[in-house]
Amino acid sequence: MMRARSFSTAALAGTVLLLSAACGSSTPTTTTPAASSPAGASSSSSSSSTSETSSSSTSSSAPAAMVHPDVTELKTASSSLGTIVVDSQGMTLYMFDKDTKGGTKSACEGPCLTAWPPAMMGASAPTLTGVTGKVASIATPDGKKQITLDGWPLYYWFKDTKAGDTSGQAVKGVWCVLDPKGTPIKKKP
Repeated sequence: MMRARSFSTAALAGTVLLLSAACGSSTPTTTTPAASSPAGASSSSSSSSTSETSSSSTSSSAPAAMVHPDVTELKTASSSLGTIVVDSQGMTLYMFDKDTKGGTKSACEGPCLTAWPPAMMGASAPTLTGVTGKVASIATPDGKKQITLDGWPLYYWFKDTKAGDTSGQAVKGVWCVLDPKGTPIKKKP
């Protein structure tokens, strides 16, 4: 019994290290530790990839502190990157360069979704304040709706902890904020 727990703890620690390396930012940021998983919790897959685009896992749960409510409003905010799209709480939204604009599914899967939780649509489309791009949605593997702006699925970055944070900009060279039309802003921070 003790041997199995030691193996599980070591496997969890290894997974956390791999995820950090795969989706980490080259920009130093301050984060708070995520809540630990309850005993007995397990992944839906026995193996996972550290790539942003390939994983056999379909789990989309983010750390407890990073779960975002359904987006009720898309609005704009001024930032060092220009005028960007944020949610009703002022949290920055990002696009993934490996997604296909106008596609029907996200290229961010498995561990990628832990670091980049999708911006989810509730029962109705969000209200728009200053956002002029076309808002729609794509289906997620669990049957929910992920918001798209000008055809790009929208995501949060788990290291953004307060309104106005843009620490996800240019992570791995494939994540960026969007302007009010839904055009990616490729500027480096």
